[in-house]
Amino acid sequence: MNEKLIIIGTGPAGYTAAIYAARADLHPLVFTGGQIGGQLTTTTEVENFPGFPEGIMGPELMFNMSQQAEKHGARFAYEEVLSVTQEACSGLFTVTTSGGAYQAEAVIMATGARARYLGLEGEAELVGHGLTACATCDGAFYRDVPVCVVGGGDSACEEANFLTRFASKVYLIHRRDQLRASKAMQQRTLENPKVEPVWNSTISAYHTDEKGEMSSITLRNTVDGTESELEVKCVFMAIGHTPVSNFAGDLVERDEAGFVVTMGAGTATKTPGLFAAGDVADPTYRQAISAAGMGCRAAMDAERYLLPANKFPILTPVP
Repeated sequence: MNEKLIIIGTGPAGYTAAIYAARADLHPLVFTGGQIGGQLTTTTEVENFPGFPEGIMGPELMFNMSQQAEKHGARFAYEEVLSVTQEACSGLFTVTTSGGAYQAEAVIMATGARARYLGLEGEAELVGHGLTACATCDGAFYRDVPVCVVGGGDSACEEANFLTRFASKVYLIHRRDQLRASKAMQQRTLENPKVEPVWNSTISAYHTDEKGEMSSITLRNTVDGTESELEVKCVFMAIGHTPVSNFAGDLVERDEAGFVVTMGAGTATKTPGLFAAGDVADPTYRQAISAAGMGCRAAMDAERYLLPANKFPILTPVP
């Protein structure tokens, strides 16, 4: 099956790209993957997406985006993408999925990045109920209660400092006896009176209240193996993200953390016709609104690539 544009992924970046591409008469085919709607479908209330002064539930926001994309002509295929390759002669892309193989003139990768968790029992059920990987998204929900951050790098320290605006206490749990963060970030964090480091420790179990919300955690000392219980109302994971980009093989360049590298301020990758948007290409912000913005840019970049009449300046790879 030959397509003009295929979009892979259905988070804010994928849905926004689909809206813009559909309105440009590119008739995009969108592959949803296994997690339809992306990470926001695992959250509860979203308060920082513009246009919703009372907030909106994550799944509802994603459903609204999908309906808007479909209204303008985007088509959805509920299949998992296994690989993307490119024919040397024609330049066409072959997108192989769990349901078949499709050809396209251009492809937008909007597959996101999965936050790393600990893999403990009951973890999946707790995401959005006292377990999260985004302090910016969820910190304000935990005012005047104790919380913890898991990690020891710059991101963990940034999260911990940010959370002191809301939480009564922030425990910084690290499996070693010193942080990996930069010296300046370490100093700022350890001098914050609301941050208490918990050294040589990792979480071995989560505990919930009668409503299924986080109430406490079991800590295991990595040196002597002893365990203790700590009351926290939310656990913020800051042990990294894994971008979902392996299916593109060597068609894209990746940084040391695995995020897709794009050209300058645009969304073009090293392969002409292949674009990347959202968390898969964003190691810094990872917000719904920034992903949506990148989705808009990717659709416009793809339009300029596909329609010669619209090829006003676009950042393309240097040979």
